[in-house]
Amino acid sequence: MPKTAARWILALALIYAGVSHLSFARVEFQAQVPAWLPLDPDFVVLASGVVEIALGAALLVFPRHRHLAGWVVAAFFVAVFPGNINQYVNHVDAFGLTSDRARLIRLFFQPLLVAWALWCTDAWAAWRRRQ
Repeated sequence: MPKTAARWILALALIYAGVSHLSFARVEFQAQVPAWLPLDPDFVVLASGVVEIALGAALLVFPRHRHLAGWVVAAFFVAVFPGNINQYVNHVDAFGLTSDRARLIRLFFQPLLVAWALWCTDAWAAWRRRQ
């Protein structure tokens, strides 16, 4: 039961974040897109928002495939990590993170999101059983 609740919370958080990418937090998310990325920041924000909504929905709608969804969600969290690093390195204020200390602390939460995705979907446990 705790894993199911955690999976639902993660799914709803992803959907909420995706909606925020597409609407009220769009500009703040654009500030996180690294300048070295050869894509339009608005496109990156919109695309990642759509992906977040899809991933959240997948966690809810396809429980039989939660192991795969867990790996994809974890990979997504790893893929967006450079944006968090960019925010810290370039001193970008967004989402209430107005100090380097706050931005640095945030970096340590990304691995926890990866672990949460792998744990609540049993992705890690399923992989270990196959080994």
